[in-house]
Formats: sequence, structure tokens, C-alpha cells
Amino acid sequence: MMPSFVRDRFLDKRQTKAMRDPNLAPRQPPGLFRLGAALTVLGLFTGCSHPAHVKVQGYVEGEFVYVSSPLSGPLQSLQVQRGAQVRAADPLFELDRTVEKAALDQAQASLKFSEEDFERQEKLSLDPGSASVRDLQLARSTRDQDIQRVAQAEWNYTQKFQSAPQTGLVFDTLYRVGEWVDAGHPVVVLLPPEDIEVRAFVPEKQIGTIHPGDKAQVFVDGVSEPFVGKLAYIFHQAEYTPPVIYSEESRGKLVFMVEVTFGPEVAAKLHPGQPVDVDIGP
Repeated sequence: MMPSFVRDRFLDKRQTKAMRDPNLAPRQPPGLFRLGAALTVLGLFTGCSHPAHVKVQGYVEGEFVYVSSPLSGPLQSLQVQRGAQVRAADPLFELDRTVEKAALDQAQASLKFSEEDFERQEKLSLDPGSASVRDLQLARSTRDQDIQRVAQAEWNYTQKFQSAPQTGLVFDTLYRVGEWVDAGHPVVVLLPPEDIEVRAFVPEKQIGTIHPGDKAQVFVDGVSEPFVGKLAYIFHQAEYTPPVIYSEESRGKLVFMVEVTFGPEVAAKLHPGQPVDVDIGP
């Protein structure tokens, strides 16, 4: 029988030689090798998988355009009704322009007289001694002032009539014909399709997984196909902020508002105030 110390030395030499020569190392069974390879590939696929989509609830919001006149007066005519579609430059409403028309006529008549007087003084200035320089300068000043008065009167006259600044839906009309409209008070409320968006609230734990530009699908009750848009903006301030220290429990209640926008054709099919479900993902 081989002594124990000789056997131990022989095994140590064999292990050292096996480390130097891979052909002498003990081989693993084929099944274990295939299992390890499969686990490695599975780990690679798991590490490269896309982050999970964020599914939250929200509502449709509209940014309205309030059309008003800078001048006051009774509403003389209203050319649109609630729910109508208008294009840019379509007539919306007109206030009574009686006072502005009279002021414009007077300014134009005054301008006509001052222009004739200036032309007369200018001709007289060609004949030495027939007119003074002071008379010519006074006639020129009067004419220039009348030109400014006519321009102001024309602007006042045109501001009593308002047209659509852009294409959109007549969301509401706030006055009836015959009612007095104060200066700057809106008469017609427009909703352009490009100003329709969806607002949703994303929990604080998920806000870091989404980014502006991500694809967003909006689901509406009664409509089978989703409305496809993109995540346009993430608000930087949390909503429903607790008034005390941010504990682990209170942070779970924090949400961030996000905005989803659409193309004009898609947005025109949505209605402000409509509840929706939002799926945001890359």
C-alpha cells in the first residue's frame, strides 16, 4: 500500500498539472454545460429587455383661444354658433360701429382739407414773397396729424369686427346679439385641434422610466382603436405634495403630471374633460 504522504503529494502534483494543461482537467457533464449556457443567454435577454410600459389614467384638456375686441359696444351680429368649425380669417362677430364710422368720416374729411391746404401753401412757396415758410410748415404739420388721426380711426373701425385667428372648433359663444360687450371681454371661444392634449398623472416611482418623445397610446371608452400620440412634457413639480417630511409612505403618494400631444387630425376626435387611459412606453 502507498503511504499516505506519498499519495497526497501525487494528488497535489496531478492537480497542479491539470491546472496547467486543460486537457487533463476533469470535464463537466454535457447537460450541466447546456444548462449554464441557457442561463447565460436568458440573463442577456433579460438585461436588454425594454422597460415596462407605464399605464395611468388621465383626461383630455384643451387650450382655448378667447377672441375679443379691444373696444366696447353692443354686439351687432354673431356669425358663428357653438359647435361650428371655422377656418382662419372666417368672420366671427361684429360690434356696433356707428361711433367709429362717424369718427372715421370726420378724420378723412379733415385730412382732405389739410392736404388741399398743404398743396396750396406748397405752390405759393414757389413764388417768392407770396407765402411764408412758417405757413408752409404749419400746413405740413396739420396734414401729418390728420394722417395719424385717420389711421387711428380706421384701426378703431376695423377692431369692432373680429375674424378667426386660426382654424378650430367654436367651443362656446359668451354673448347674444344686442348685449353690451366690454372692451377686452371674449365673445367667441375657439378650440384649435393642435391645442388639444391629454394630461395624466404618473406615480413618483415610475416617473424616471419615461422620457419626452416616448410613444403614448390613449384609450377612450367606446372606441376600439387607441389614439396614438407622444409624450411631450413632464412637469417638474409634484402634485399632492405632503406638507411634512418625505417619508417612504408619503413618497408613494406623489404623482407628476405629464402631457401627451397628437396631430391635428387625431386631436380633433378628442373632447376636453373626457376621461382616458394612457399607456406610455418607448
